[in-house]
Amino acid sequence: MFPTLSTDRLVLREIFQEDAEAIYSNFSDDRVTKLYGMNTFTKLEEAENLINTFSSNFTQKRGIRWGIERKDKKGLIGTIGFNLWSPAHKRAEIGYEMHPEFWRLGYTSEALKEIVNYGFNELGLTRMGAVVFIENDASIQLLLKNGFEKEGILKKYISK
Repeated sequence: MFPTLSTDRLVLREIFQEDAEAIYSNFSDDRVTKLYGMNTFTKLEEAENLINTFSSNFTQKRGIRWGIERKDKKGLIGTIGFNLWSPAHKRAEIGYEMHPEFWRLGYTSEALKEIVNYGFNELGLTRMGAVVFIENDASIQLLLKNGFEKEGILKKYISK
């Protein structure tokens, strides 16, 4: 069963096909994808396929991706979760994106704190990491503020 998490202002919940428009809205915005390591979406079908990938990854215990929704208003404003989840090795890589309309309002930090807590306390993870483009200063600062440490630079890890 997919875990639903809650914070003061947010619900982190399973992502459904009904959320395809919101997912498309995020991933069709160049401001989001330029620092994400993927091509900007041009068709709604790409969002639908991504939702299927999120679902498959969860079923196969390779990842968990939550939709970020405000408690006071329905509709996803972003997603957050664990990629490259390895239960056997007790580690995962964190990934997230937020629609630019909601940048710098503390929502990503709030969601990040909740999934880090969930990862350590419920999933038994012992290591969580994040791969961030070096020019993505906002994301680097977010992670540092939330207890992550910079370990190094992965040269040619993701080609743009």
